[in-house]
Amino acid sequence: MTLSVARLGACVMTAAWTIKDSNGQLLSHLVAGSPLDVGRRILPTRYDAFRLQVSASYRQLFDRALRQVLDRQGWQIVRVRAAGKDRRAASCASDPSG
Repeated sequence: MTLSVARLGACVMTAAWTIKDSNGQLLSHLVAGSPLDVGRRILPTRYDAFRLQVSASYRQLFDRALRQVLDRQGWQIVRVRAAGKDRRAASCASDPSG
């Protein structure tokens, strides 16, 4: 038996991550599903997603390289909520099963 999210009565809050530049502008061409994925997109070297999850030393190299790029460019990785979030949140709050 498979259960869908809707059948369980769960509410899904979608969010994305992107870069905010030094002028406060969001760089929409660098949107990803997690801060890690945004970082992988902006670094010139390819970092393996699996190794980033399982190897502390590999993750430290990644974090150091990412921090250097972010600091040099004056960027920061920020969370961006999806449009229409308030409507979904209100419907979840009023639903006793959610």
